[in-house]
Amino acid sequence: MANPTSPLLTLFLAAMVARPGLAQRPEPAPTVLVPAAVFDGDSLRRGLEVTVRGDRIVAVGPPGGRPAGARVVDLPGLTLLPGLIEGHSHLLLHPYNETPWADQVLHEALALRVARATVHARSTLLAGWTTVRDLGTEGADVADVGLRQAIDEGLIPGPRILATTRAIVATGSYAPKGFDPRWRVPQGAEEADGVEELTKVVRRQIGDGADWIKVYADYRWGPRGEARPTFTIEELTRIVAVAATSGRHVVAHASTAEGMRRAVLAGVRTIDHGDGGTDEVFRLMAERGVALCPTVAAGDAIAQYRGWKRGVDPEPEDLARKRASLRAALAAGVMICNGSDVGVFGHGDNARELEILVDYGMTPMAALKAATSVNAVALDLPDRGRVRVGLLADLIAVTGNPTADVGALRRVRFVMKGGVVVRQEPLDR
Repeated sequence: MANPTSPLLTLFLAAMVARPGLAQRPEPAPTVLVPAAVFDGDSLRRGLEVTVRGDRIVAVGPPGGRPAGARVVDLPGLTLLPGLIEGHSHLLLHPYNETPWADQVLHEALALRVARATVHARSTLLAGWTTVRDLGTEGADVADVGLRQAIDEGLIPGPRILATTRAIVATGSYAPKGFDPRWRVPQGAEEADGVEELTKVVRRQIGDGADWIKVYADYRWGPRGEARPTFTIEELTRIVAVAATSGRHVVAHASTAEGMRRAVLAGVRTIDHGDGGTDEVFRLMAERGVALCPTVAAGDAIAQYRGWKRGVDPEPEDLARKRASLRAALAAGVMICNGSDVGVFGHGDNARELEILVDYGMTPMAALKAATSVNAVALDLPDRGRVRVGLLADLIAVTGNPTADVGALRRVRFVMKGGVVVRQEPLDR
């Protein structure tokens, strides 16, 4: 090894510093955004300008005192708001009416699925969703970690990804199923059982790059194909404890009251789906500060794939139960985060969840907060979700007022991620 004080090393370091392009680059000029209104994550405000320098918001206030050399972006008639946060995504899946889930897991090559996911990531970002929590690769191993890295390194456009790698399931409970028992077919998640094995699996997933740990607290493995709990409270508690040691959170798939109860008592951060929640379970969630991602859009999409026509046919029983469960959760004071299970339906169509949440009983303002400031709290993302000095400059602008009509989120005209404009449409369209 070279002596750190040798003349040769000194000359080498000096040459490296002197190389063109290695000198410190000047800080980029600030950008001043001038919209008609700003939804800051809490309320709608008018007469504000938002100044961005680098990847952060550095000023929010009335016009005047713009920094020298600032680039001004006029957004007349548009509402500026935080980049939207999707709490339940599957970037490595595509709509089930194109290809059934089992066929995607068993027959589609990993390279094909990753190529599709790059398109999904771009569509998601351009639709205004600047952060997604991707909840399981569904047979694609840890491809979400590579996708996250490719986006972070600027190789492909896409949202910031919170990866979970493979969801954890109890042996024999998940899918694909229906094969001759002699054959061991690939599963859409990782099987593990008992506190010691679960400890190893959680640690390995963290080592593979997981930001969150996902566990199936129940699944359709009952004697009649009904959903039943899969893990004991002891097992779930160990999963949460190991994840927490590393500073990570756990999300539980749960659709039965008992699966939800066990997951809440174990200390998970969010419960996704929650179809069978009871008043008692929802009160427990509210007391423990566990958020619910209802994923109403996924069930709605599947019903339509089966032939149901929204607004024409009577509402199917399972959707009516879902509507009732959301209202029960709201009545109990449960924090509702936005998580749509996109991948069941098309990526970039994430606003579908918010529209159905409003149809099911939430106010447009509450639904909008669910996708911004509330999701920032639920997913432990203190650097985003609001238009506030010091936070990430993940910002979008839409035509209309999304606090009164969440459908405005389909009219995205401007997207900025980390201070970089990735979409800006002419305003004369």
